[in-house]
Amino acid sequence: MQIQMNYGRNGIELDLPDEWTSYAIEKSGMPIPADPEQAIAEALNSPVKALSLSEEAEGCQTVCILICDITRPVPNGLILPPVFEALKSAGIKPDNITILVATGLHRPNKGEELRELIGNDQILEQVNVVNHFAGNDDDHIFISTTKRGTPVKLDRRFVQADLKIVTGLVEPHFMAGYSGGRKVIAPGIAHRDTITTFHNAQFLEHPNSANCVLDGNPLHEELTEIVCMLGRILAVNTVIDDKRNLSFVNYGEISESHAWAIEYMRRYAEIDLERRFQTVITSGGGYPLDKTFYQTIKGLVGAMDIVRPGGNIIIFSECSEGLGTPEFIKAQKRMVELGTEGFLESIRKKKQADIDEWQTEMQLKPMEIANIHLYSDALSEEDRQWTGANCQKAGQNPESFIQGIIESSSNRDIAIIPEGPYVIPRFQGNTSV
Repeated sequence: MQIQMNYGRNGIELDLPDEWTSYAIEKSGMPIPADPEQAIAEALNSPVKALSLSEEAEGCQTVCILICDITRPVPNGLILPPVFEALKSAGIKPDNITILVATGLHRPNKGEELRELIGNDQILEQVNVVNHFAGNDDDHIFISTTKRGTPVKLDRRFVQADLKIVTGLVEPHFMAGYSGGRKVIAPGIAHRDTITTFHNAQFLEHPNSANCVLDGNPLHEELTEIVCMLGRILAVNTVIDDKRNLSFVNYGEISESHAWAIEYMRRYAEIDLERRFQTVITSGGGYPLDKTFYQTIKGLVGAMDIVRPGGNIIIFSECSEGLGTPEFIKAQKRMVELGTEGFLESIRKKKQADIDEWQTEMQLKPMEIANIHLYSDALSEEDRQWTGANCQKAGQNPESFIQGIIESSSNRDIAIIPEGPYVIPRFQGNTSV
């Protein structure tokens, strides 16, 4: 069996023996509009519980548009030009439009990376484009406290804008159910204190803080409550296929339009299976998501429901920027040194999580079920020891890495998820079998 795995920019092709029982788990074919630009223009004039964007902009002086950071392959080059034109037609001056990169606690996007992110040089030159910095106290306004006790501090550039617009990509998310919508605001432009509160163990150890789950998901509920504190917000929601082509776009009031986009995505991203597998081969999603091991954990969590207890998850992720932040590396070292139970015990009662330790916490979930194996060309030997995974030997090719794992388990029953965290297989069979 030959199959292409998402890996870096170019992917990795696996050539697996025909005698192995290999099962590919992929989205069914997604429809692609013949003219993506026209599809976006039509969406802006066919709103969900809103007026057209040009009508919504009438009488407004300032506009703030949130975009996801470089970790998400949002088609900004398609979205932003028609949004910009609609605002100009309503009399909004370019100087009064701010594009705010919703970095959360991620690093800022600058230089050529920012140019790639915006996808349109004209907009980059005409509009004020800035990064959010979660640690800059003066950039934030305290709004209120949620019912669960989260202090809500958000970037004042968005809060104080006359017209608030969120753009984003709707895809499965391993904590919040689905990405996009409310998540671009929190954690996207939230203060460090806000983010570390709703990333504590009380939220993330809840069984409904999981991929594709919204009902009863405490993190989703918390983010939704935060959005409701801000009044009227508009959103442009997109869905892309496995080749990063635009498949769906809508625009409107943030919660309603986001819900519509999620229902569209569910048809393709959620795949129910009546069996589990001894070995699951998955990916970190490819570029730009697999630039760090931090983001790679999403692929591990996405695969864990269909692996047999004691089985193997093999993940392909380039990790071209290494493990991730210094804070994440610190958490990984603690996890390796304390063990999974010791690490979890150390974070259970915290009201505020340490920055990025929540990703390590999420890694514990697949580690409790299966043996974790990582194939990465870019990680150094120093970094590999802190992944908590079994890594390939120097010079070892993908096929020999996989073969060694399969032979050690004496079971050639394999599932393959080329897109990694963008496809979520779910076991719906008899747990007693």
